[in-house]
Amino acid sequence: MADAIELNRLFWHSRRGMLELDVLLVPFVQEVYPDLDPEDQARYRKLLECEDQDMFGWFMQRGEPEDADLRRMVRMILDRVQPK
Repeated sequence: MADAIELNRLFWHSRRGMLELDVLLVPFVQEVYPDLDPEDQARYRKLLECEDQDMFGWFMQRGEPEDADLRRMVRMILDRVQPK
């Protein structure tokens, strides 16, 4: 379980200054991240290290990350906001 200090830090790292990313990442880190298993939490932190333009392309589904961990996290975030 993530502690309050880590969650606060991740909240600020999730705010990218690009609205399209902010509306996906900020609610995810607030509502889903605390309940993820440690492996998925690590995947999310790894995603935050990526460039905004790369993430934008992935979330707009113009491509996928080559890295399987990042691909899993992108899909997890998209599945949360897209109707099945």
